[in-house]
Amino acid sequence: MSNNVNVESLATAAGMSVYTGATVLKQKMISTSDISRPGLELTGYFDYYPAERIQLLGMTEISYARKMTAQERTKVMEKLCADPTTPCFVISRYLPVPEELETAAKKNRIPILRSKLSTTRVLSKMTDFLESQLAERKSMHGVLVDIYGLGVLITGDSGVGKSETALDLIKRGHRLIADDRVEVYQKDEQTIVGEAPKILNHLLEIRGIGIIDVMNLFGAGAVRSETDISLIVHLENWSPDKQFERLGSGEQKVRIFDVDIPKIVIPVKIGRNLAIIIEAAAMNYRARTMGYDATEAFENNLNNLIKNNSN
Repeated sequence: MSNNVNVESLATAAGMSVYTGATVLKQKMISTSDISRPGLELTGYFDYYPAERIQLLGMTEISYARKMTAQERTKVMEKLCADPTTPCFVISRYLPVPEELETAAKKNRIPILRSKLSTTRVLSKMTDFLESQLAERKSMHGVLVDIYGLGVLITGDSGVGKSETALDLIKRGHRLIADDRVEVYQKDEQTIVGEAPKILNHLLEIRGIGIIDVMNLFGAGAVRSETDISLIVHLENWSPDKQFERLGSGEQKVRIFDVDIPKIVIPVKIGRNLAIIIEAAAMNYRARTMGYDATEAFENNLNNLIKNNSN
């Protein structure tokens, strides 16, 4: 993890209300996506208390706290709030906040948030948001489009026609995520997510025209904020002395962080409709992931033909 996010952003993203500490939401920073449920701490065990994490109290924790004496609650809640690195407390199901926790949190300037969601759902929502915000990011040169729900990253040298191809794809009903610079991060062990830098959101640069706003020209259905990157299509100027894949049997991979993304190379030549070719490449990739491989089918047909002719 290399970034920080403030508690105000978390509260907004997870749809939580602020119970106390509204004035310090922007100052309180979260540095880890791990979230703690302080069950053992309520019993008085603080040897391994992860104070730097968000502390989530659900039905179990609140019910246990109710059975404690006021003196016990005061002692435990003061310990829970003693470390200034604690970003916030979150109470699920709009459960009542123990008075002792409210007092200790106010004293140590730690916000308390409440959610109407169940503990499991609010935990999942916070984790998803924090993992996306805190994940290591890097910028890649290319154009990211959504083709039939498949994230396709179009790469290639400057001037090869990436943005123009993306515009053609948009006109064919597909969606733009990012042009020129794509911010990518690893969501999990198998998923890379791409999004546009805020300054380039919904914008596309076409040489000879300049910057166009895709959302204004084509509507909200022509853009998307982010998508999982499933395929990389590299555009390369055609040359007679270069060898390009014809059967599709030599699959290439590009490693982004810890994930290998399939890559195909498409030669760019006058007269080729790149948008239709990339659209077909995306559909073919989807068919392969669903178990049908046209290259394998062709090779089987060829082998059968040779076998029959030899008999």
